[in-house]
Amino acid sequence: MDDKNQDHFSEQTNQESGEQNTAPKRKNEMSRRQFLTYTLGGTTGFLAAGLLVPMVRFAVDPMLKKKTGADWVKVVEESKITDSPQSFKFQVHQVDGWYESTPKHEAWISKDKAGNIFALSPTCKHLGCRVEWKEEAHEYQCPCHGARYTLEGKQLKVANFPLDEFDVKIENGFVYVGTLHANKESKKA
Repeated sequence: MDDKNQDHFSEQTNQESGEQNTAPKRKNEMSRRQFLTYTLGGTTGFLAAGLLVPMVRFAVDPMLKKKTGADWVKVVEESKITDSPQSFKFQVHQVDGWYESTPKHEAWISKDKAGNIFALSPTCKHLGCRVEWKEEAHEYQCPCHGARYTLEGKQLKVANFPLDEFDVKIENGFVYVGTLHANKESKKA
């Protein structure tokens, strides 16, 4: 390279390096690309939350509703109840989350020795078969595995627990059944 070109080159280099040193520095300024990235990310998050909140609310809402006690169901006239158990079928309105149904249930209803009306579940506590009242033996018997129960539902053979019982109330000459729970009658017998 000749001297003239070399001087020009070094002069140009000095000018560029001088310009770089004298130019004002940017202080953490956001680039256009960063701005668009943050804006689009924020908008996407906001829209996703807007869609997600109603879906979560829909799924969780049944759990947030206050639980109410079981409704009483009218089953039979009080005058039709005897000392010998009789099977009565009834329907219960039931709500499971968002699903509403009216399943059919059954109860063995009779009077105890004191004349009080009580209702037992027909489901055997051994393996869930349906028990039948056998008048000649004066006991409930399960046809599946031979479980046997007293009039009050106390287990005699095979099953480890007594038959479950329904809450019962008498109102205006009718028998109403409520919640199914562990048997209390068999403990009295």
